[in-house]
Order: sequence, then structure tokens, then C-alpha cells
Amino acid sequence: MNAMNQPPSRALFVVGTDTGVGKTVVSMLLLRELFARGERPFYAKPMQTGCKTPYDADSDAAFVYRHVPELAGRDPAEAVGWCFAAPKAPLHAARDEMRGVETEDLVRSLACLRSEHASLVLEGAGGLMVPFTPEALCIDCIRAADARPVLVARAGLGTVNHTLLSVEALVRRGMEPAGIVFVHTKERSASPDLVRDNMEAVAMLSGFPVSGVVPPIENLLHPPDAAFAPLRRMLDVPDGADAVVTG
Repeated sequence: MNAMNQPPSRALFVVGTDTGVGKTVVSMLLLRELFARGERPFYAKPMQTGCKTPYDADSDAAFVYRHVPELAGRDPAEAVGWCFAAPKAPLHAARDEMRGVETEDLVRSLACLRSEHASLVLEGAGGLMVPFTPEALCIDCIRAADARPVLVARAGLGTVNHTLLSVEALVRRGMEPAGIVFVHTKERSASPDLVRDNMEAVAMLSGFPVSGVVPPIENLLHPPDAAFAPLRRMLDVPDGADAVVTG
């Protein structure tokens, strides 16, 4: 393979406007899309809470490894940095176990991941301002990993406020989202008109268009082509260029 055909080196940090917005599903779709493009992405979950081990039913790494064919047979524990049982912010979940994560160790582990993997997909925990250590929030880990943020948000009611605040926090720290992806689920249904209005408001008020909407997925082992469309649109946009706004 010559240099012209080399896959690009990239690190993407999947972060959310809140907990439970669909970060893990977007991470899974992103990995599948990158594998389809000839890359060999590594998935990393620096902080996992709400699980005793990386193999628990609620483990994000276990979910991703179950639903990405290229990861079949691999050990999801390789993806998890720290794992704590309490479903809390990592700082407090660690404290409950009389453990703690040193900020220096966290930063060092993120830098190592970036140096070891040309294609890297990291997933945050909760929203951007969730504390990982006494000194570091989730948002601080994006730069420590030398990554670009992929902001995941709900598609329906309330998302404009959460998304605009999250974009503002990123911009204040000198970062721009590689993409903003809405996730639409059956549990949180929203009318097409509302979703379209939300996309318009986010683009108009933040200056960053929404890359698209991941629709409800019936079979996570076989996501429909439409589920990949927002990620393809985001990946096809050169750094610094605007993605196309779609309805």
C-alpha cells in the first residue's frame, strides 16, 4: 500500500450532551463504518461506571464488541481503562470504592492510546462536564487524547438547549465538533417537524450544522444504511469545512 492509499490517522472522541443519549450506538456505528473504509480502528472507553467488570450486561465495551463483526472474539476488557460499579460520575464512583484515578495517569493513558492507534474511537461517560478526576472533566480528556469531538444528542424535545450549551463549552476550550449527530429512538420519539426544527436551530445558533439523525434501529447486528448516513457525511467532510445540513 503506497502513501496515497494509506487510511487517514484520526482520533474521534464520542461525547454526549447528557447521559443515555446514544453515544455507545454511535460509537458502534462509527467503528463499523471505519472498518468498512479499510481502517483498523481501536475502541476505547477510558472510564466505565455502572459495571463491576467490562463484561457486565451494561458494559459499553461489551455492547460494542458484540455488535462490531470485526471485533468478534476479542476481549472487551482491552478497551476499558477504569471500571467502577456505581452508576455515577467516575470521580464519585471511584471514591465509593475507596479508589481514585490520578489525573496524570488518565492523561498518560489517553496519550498512549493516541500514540499506539492510528485510528481511534474513544467514548466518554455521561455529558461533557462530568468529572473524571478532581481536576479533569470528560471534556478535558478530548484534548489529552489529541482527538476531535463527535457530539451526540437526542433528536427530540430539549435537545437545542443541551446541544448549544455543549457546543459552547467545546468552543470555549478551543475545540470544534467534527460532527453533531442526533439519535432518534422509539423510547424518545419526536415528530419529523420537531427534529427538523431542532436541526435548524442548532445550525443557526451554534454555527455548526447537524450531520444527520440516526434513526431507531430494530436489529443492532444489522443496522440499516440510513443509520450510517450521518457518520459518512461527517467523515467525508475535510477538517475545518462545514458538513451539509440535512433534514
